[in-house]
Amino acid sequence: MAAPQTQGAATQGEEDGDGNRGGTGGVSYEDSKDCILEPLSLPENPGGTTSLEGSPSVPCIFCEEHFLIDEQDKLLKHMIIEHKTVIADVKLVADFQRYISYWRKRFTEQPITDFCSVIRINSTAPFEEQDNYFLLCDVLPEDRILREELQKQRLKEILEQQQQERNDNNFQGSCMFCNEEFLGNRSVLLNHMAREHTFNIGLPDNIVNCNEFLCTLQKKLDNLQCLYCEKTFRDKNTLKDHMRKKQHRRINPKNREYDRFYVINYLELGKSWEEVQLEDDRELLDHQEDDWSDWEEHPLSAVCLFCEKQAETIEKLCVHMEDAHEFDLLKIKSELGLNFYEQVKLVNFIRRQIHQCRCYGCHEKFKSKADLRTHMEEAKHTSLLPERQTWDQPHESDLTAQEQNGNIAIISEDTSKLHALKQSSILNQLLLHESLKN
Repeated sequence: MAAPQTQGAATQGEEDGDGNRGGTGGVSYEDSKDCILEPLSLPENPGGTTSLEGSPSVPCIFCEEHFLIDEQDKLLKHMIIEHKTVIADVKLVADFQRYISYWRKRFTEQPITDFCSVIRINSTAPFEEQDNYFLLCDVLPEDRILREELQKQRLKEILEQQQQERNDNNFQGSCMFCNEEFLGNRSVLLNHMAREHTFNIGLPDNIVNCNEFLCTLQKKLDNLQCLYCEKTFRDKNTLKDHMRKKQHRRINPKNREYDRFYVINYLELGKSWEEVQLEDDRELLDHQEDDWSDWEEHPLSAVCLFCEKQAETIEKLCVHMEDAHEFDLLKIKSELGLNFYEQVKLVNFIRRQIHQCRCYGCHEKFKSKADLRTHMEEAKHTSLLPERQTWDQPHESDLTAQEQNGNIAIISEDTSKLHALKQSSILNQLLLHESLKN
């Protein structure tokens, strides 16, 4: 964008190509020295006219000329030709009418040179043929704040409208493909078109101004225009066959006309849904790369149920637990006929008991894990499992019991990094081992 360059040059007061620092167009010597060397192509004089009384209109910032809201370009041309003022990045202004009203008031309080950068055109021409134009852009802090506030206000209004539509059960509309009538919530019609006609414009909760959106699409179809490739056909049957055979029962994602109907386009100032989604994808990819790097550099190991011993494979860990603690997990799994989910509950039960320094064989509690291990090894309680109903409980019951017993933490395998867990989980490796064995 040229705006940052403009502001920077204006503050430095560079000379033009002829060494001149003067200017015309009502700009004083002090103002004209803050100019940049940049050509400006002017449009033809639009000859703007005052809008009809009662019609929604936008006034010029400097005079009493008014233009219809839909004729924004005419107003911009008028300001360039009659007042030598350019507004940068108009498409990023969330509410053009409020934006114009704000600066109209501010320019009556202070001169334009207090706000705008100065653009000198025809800088290589004789002094009397040179001219100066003013650039209003978001490099000016006040303009940037104004644009951000207008964006926040527009987002608030859009979210309120979206919530109203989500709760509205008085919606009435017909399918664009089979003319079936639908009453109630808008989601009924949208889901019908997605399910029955494979026409999916997105989740209902992601859409705003739904009635206007559907009317826009219906008007295009009535004009025999394909919604995706936007070609026009001679009759309705030809259009239907085309959209069905070419799988064009979707809207054109490159058509910016539809942006205003999706909430995602109102979330960040100056960013379309494509840019927002691209940022999300990059963030996910960055996280995936970080996780993979961490796993490669710091490989996770399965941890023994009774001590701090770690092993890289389930075979090594099972050998350790059998030799050091007389606990044979594979044998227990086979004798009790445990499925994968039941193994998870048993392992969680044992980890919880060990964390609480309680022997699950005799329920005696100890001051430390070392004392507990000594007791279980001497009493041969590591393989003395309690009755199945003691540990084979739904997770909800476990959580309830946990809360009643003073919020004692349940220590289980870390699931924060699923990719690493799939490589190192004792239960996952156990399941794989048994599958290969069988």
